[in-house]
Amino acid sequence: MYAFELHQAKSVADAAALLAKTGGKALAGGQSLVAAMKLRLAQPGHVVDLSGLAELKGIRREGDHVSIGAMTRHAEVASSDVVKGAIPALAALAEGIGDRQVRNMGTLGGSLANNDPAADWPAGVLGLGATVATNKRKIAADDFFKGMYETALAADEIIVSVSFPVPKKAAYAKFPNPASRFALVGVFAAQTGSGVRVAVTGAASSVFRCKPLEDALAKSWSSAAAKAVKVDASGLNSDLHGSPAYRAHLVSVMASRAVEAAG
Repeated sequence: MYAFELHQAKSVADAAALLAKTGGKALAGGQSLVAAMKLRLAQPGHVVDLSGLAELKGIRREGDHVSIGAMTRHAEVASSDVVKGAIPALAALAEGIGDRQVRNMGTLGGSLANNDPAADWPAGVLGLGATVATNKRKIAADDFFKGMYETALAADEIIVSVSFPVPKKAAYAKFPNPASRFALVGVFAAQTGSGVRVAVTGAASSVFRCKPLEDALAKSWSSAAAKAVKVDASGLNSDLHGSPAYRAHLVSVMASRAVEAAG
């Protein structure tokens, strides 16, 4: 590790001011940033720690939505009776992230701000059409994810909470990398008040909605309908774990499993 200055934020406003002043990085659970700093992939001179901000933590039901604070740990979402009762698909998604250490340290807001192409939370947020609330504004899920490790957040903008609409049905299914537990392909399928939404992570440079699957499932919400969709492999990832064609096939398979799990 190299030398840097650590700041303990006293409030969200204080954290935003520190980020604007120093041009540093916000530290949530540290599961991505600290690893990147160790490898010199990220070398911020200033790090603003958000872990002491109680205003960024917590889970609560608000009518037909579930609001989750940005600094809420994955393990807390996985074990939450509120989440299990309203959107069990999110509890299951959180339970499948990484290993026990990652789930007890990693946070919802940190995962979204980092926007790893194979992370699980972006699929849940985009699949449910959630709203990301920051210290400055509210951002619809469809407008939040911009590309590989890129979001709509400004340099001094901090995620405060995420509001998830309670769906009629929803589930998440992923084919995990056995070493990292990141998604080789993960699919979140949901019947929402605005129609069917299907979000895919791990298959491309960023999470995306799959319209062919959405159209097929809008006509017939069944695993057979999902599996019958031939996903276009153009633009999908190619690496030692799988070709674009392999990932395209997995998208349909994971979608069918998600629909089956949702009921």
